[in-house]
Amino acid sequence: MKAPTIGLAPLPSLLVESAVAAALAEDLGLIGDITSNATIPEEARAQGVIASRKAGVVSGVQLAHAAFRQLDPGCRFDVVADDGARVKAGDVVARIAGNARAVLSAERVALNYMGRMSGIATLTRQYVDAVAGTKVRIVDTRKTTPGLRAFEKYAVRCGGGHNHRTGLFDAVLIKDNHIVAAGGVEQAVAAARQTAGHMVKIEVEIDTLDQLDTVLKYSVDAVLLDNMTTAQLKEAVKRIDGRCLAEASGGVNLDTVGAIAKTGVDLISVGALTHSAPVLDLGLDFSAQSTKRTLTA
Repeated sequence: MKAPTIGLAPLPSLLVESAVAAALAEDLGLIGDITSNATIPEEARAQGVIASRKAGVVSGVQLAHAAFRQLDPGCRFDVVADDGARVKAGDVVARIAGNARAVLSAERVALNYMGRMSGIATLTRQYVDAVAGTKVRIVDTRKTTPGLRAFEKYAVRCGGGHNHRTGLFDAVLIKDNHIVAAGGVEQAVAAARQTAGHMVKIEVEIDTLDQLDTVLKYSVDAVLLDNMTTAQLKEAVKRIDGRCLAEASGGVNLDTVGAIAKTGVDLISVGALTHSAPVLDLGLDFSAQSTKRTLTA
């Protein structure tokens, strides 16, 4: 299988293989695909295509390939549209040929991963296109499906977006409840500075301009401007004056993101990229003659 052609590093194979194996085990259960095993000769082979039934952006090809390969190591999987590619309704994403039982048994796992990830990539691309011509980066959040975060954040990158922190472990994000529990902004930032490693970034969430003035007295890497109006965002950017990154968040949708981008913020985080993206409809269709008994392994 080809690597993505848009500068994306492939997902770690160990992560992909283990996730796909677990998904296949969930679907196959204790005795396997009883429908395919009952209706299709063991030696039958099949060929077909995975095609998109709607316009969108492709993501998850690597996982789909792994699903088919785990059940039929000798299957052929030819990528037509790489991760990150835009496709139209009816466009072929991949061509596959292999043992018919194995292909059918792996089909749903492959399409589930690709549909979910391609849906995220498609929605992300819509946001990225909506802010074209500005300096803004569209970033995701931690509002991901448990167990699928690495794949969903990869899908955001396929759509042209960028990743926020991966988890609670790789960056400090001081929110309102942290400030309350710590006894104030000064205490929270000071404590974070004492414990965070020198490579760890510190960001503070604020929702008023007065809070921003307080935060700017301390050395932070970014401020998260939560649920502010465009007028407030413009004023916040003016007060920050390049001293740290300005991230806008809250109330962001495709109707508002363009105006938010024009306020001068550096980042716009959008939880909807991963928690509300509709699945991209993809399907696997066999060639009519592909499952004849004369096609032997």
